[in-house]
Amino acid sequence: MEGVSLEAGLCTSRKGREETDLSFKINKKIQLSAPTKQLFPDLPFPVDFSLMTTVKAVKGSQVFLLSLYDKQGTQQLGLELARSPVFLYEDHEGQPTPELYPTFRKINLADGKWHRIAYSVEGQSVTLYLDCEKVETLDLLRGSDPHVSTDGVTVFGTRLLDEEVFEVSVHKVLKIILNMSRM
Repeated sequence: MEGVSLEAGLCTSRKGREETDLSFKINKKIQLSAPTKQLFPDLPFPVDFSLMTTVKAVKGSQVFLLSLYDKQGTQQLGLELARSPVFLYEDHEGQPTPELYPTFRKINLADGKWHRIAYSVEGQSVTLYLDCEKVETLDLLRGSDPHVSTDGVTVFGTRLLDEEVFEVSVHKVLKIILNMSRM
């Protein structure tokens, strides 16, 4: 696919394997998107969930890896790769407001290195795990019965109004883990 190439991944050598891990390098020529309903055909977006990926962002960049929009074009969820990344989450009632989005101030996800990143959302909090270590849990001041619409679009590599698509290497495709027992 134009704009996607293969490169060495996170682990260049593993015991018992001769070949290196491979990753997908996505450059500025491509934008990937899909109707969110296509990603969640039979289920609503979960209230409690985790997002995981293994990525290497260009040093000094500030970009959104993943963005979910409702049918009115409101960004409901956004995973930022940057210094002091923001976890953008806004439920169907507009909670929390942008000035209250959780910001992980002591972290740099755009340092040009590979990182395993996981966000876990449960109740009124979001926890960031970086390279398999718990970093911090912050308040996520969402409504008492929060919903993220699946009637919009999911965009990978940019936001709808951004003019540029960022360059990133992705070792593992973003995984959304549904906490089915809480639905």
